Amino acid sequence: MNFSANPHFSITSGGSTAMVLGHGSSSSSNCNHDDEPSPQRAQPLPNRYENQKRRDWNTFSQYLRSHRPPLPLALCSGAHVLEFLRYLDQFGKTKVHTHACPYFGIPNPPAPCPCPLRQAWGSLDALVGRLRAAYEENGGRPENNPFGARAVRLYLREVRDYQAKARGVSYEKKRKRPPPKQKQLGITSLSIITRFILSDAVYNGNRTGYVQGHFSHAI
Repeated sequence: MNFSANPHFSITSGGSTAMVLGHGSSSSSNCNHDDEPSPQRAQPLPNRYENQKRRDWNTFSQYLRSHRPPLPLALCSGAHVLEFLRYLDQFGKTKVHTHACPYFGIPNPPAPCPCPLRQAWGSLDALVGRLRAAYEENGGRPENNPFGARAVRLYLREVRDYQAKARGVSYEKKRKRPPPKQKQLGITSLSIITRFILSDAVYNGNRTGYVQGHFSHAI
């Protein structure tokens, strides 16, 4: 496969090219409506995510065309996606230390080392997410989406775990703390107190009725 590098390709959210659409206007010497706004409106510009997704899909489409033999989109599998992701590693900018490196597991190494540069896990994960959406937007069937294949998920997990150990960083998401139990205890205590007051009132009411009945019977 001869897939030449695209110098304009970046899997991180880089700058986007904006196309300014001007308002159409027409004037006539017989009309005096220069101050009225034109009914033609500019189309909304795509956001940075859409621009990046389009560039990523163009790069992946180039990969399919450069494949030997050319690979139709319908025949693309998870194995081809893994081949594409490994190919992108040569354009990475993240230092990933090897086990033999003395800085393995150190977040901020004090000196440079000859360890290779790789694509960061976060960039690969975001890239796969964008391409997964673009695949279906370009006619791919969701059940055949190669970017959602199990092999791709396992590969991303392995990259995440290894880079976390090699770089000495953690990719674990911070879990939300559960709500304090004081409110629950307060509600429980209030219900207990309420039941105690009601039961005490019932007991006192029954006792008062018993005393009154016994006293009237004695009279």
